[in-house]
Amino acid sequence: MILSVDSTAKTASAALTDGEKVINSEFADTGLTHSETLLPMIKRVMGDTPYSALDAIAITAGPGSFTGVRIGVATVKGLAFENEIPCISVSTLEAIAYNFIDKSCVVCSVMDARRMQFYNAIFKIQDGVCTRLTPDRAIALEDLREELKAFDSVIIAGDGAELCYNNLELDNAVLPSPDLIYQNALSIAKLAENKEKIPPAALMPTYLRQSQAERELKLKLGE
Repeated sequence: MILSVDSTAKTASAALTDGEKVINSEFADTGLTHSETLLPMIKRVMGDTPYSALDAIAITAGPGSFTGVRIGVATVKGLAFENEIPCISVSTLEAIAYNFIDKSCVVCSVMDARRMQFYNAIFKIQDGVCTRLTPDRAIALEDLREELKAFDSVIIAGDGAELCYNNLELDNAVLPSPDLIYQNALSIAKLAENKEKIPPAALMPTYLRQSQAERELKLKLGE
């Protein structure tokens, strides 16, 4: 039995699953209010199920919103430490690709990293297997455009999908239906089945680059 959690973008979600069985799930698109909404959401999803019944807690550890990633990881670490539950850390970008695990396609997962840069990874899905074609990275739009020209068709998904799609101007790029654009806890649960469990102390956020505040401080210091 796995509790899966995401708060890496403006959306947030949680799901309680037992193998392929979905016991409860919740998804909200309420903006970056996760400090107020995430833990109550988790409690509603858990319902009467005790945390002691969990085999693991899965969390998208990044990339994504710096605040959202921190809140999600901190919340899961707290629950896991308190209840002595192992954690499963998954990539937000890979979780997005798992929305399409029942299709045969190429998925370009994108999250808005500002200034026409995107947190990105590209995946090929065939026969229920998701194969990573690139590492998670921060990439400029023009560089991503050149890479995507190599594919016959590519699905653009993630919280940066519309921004990326509208500026790519590629005939081979398509947007999915609205219910498949964002990462969600149910996809995280599917992905977590193939990932190793780690102790709560080993769970760390993945940012890919420094925050805006850190970059501005470096500029002021002339570094």
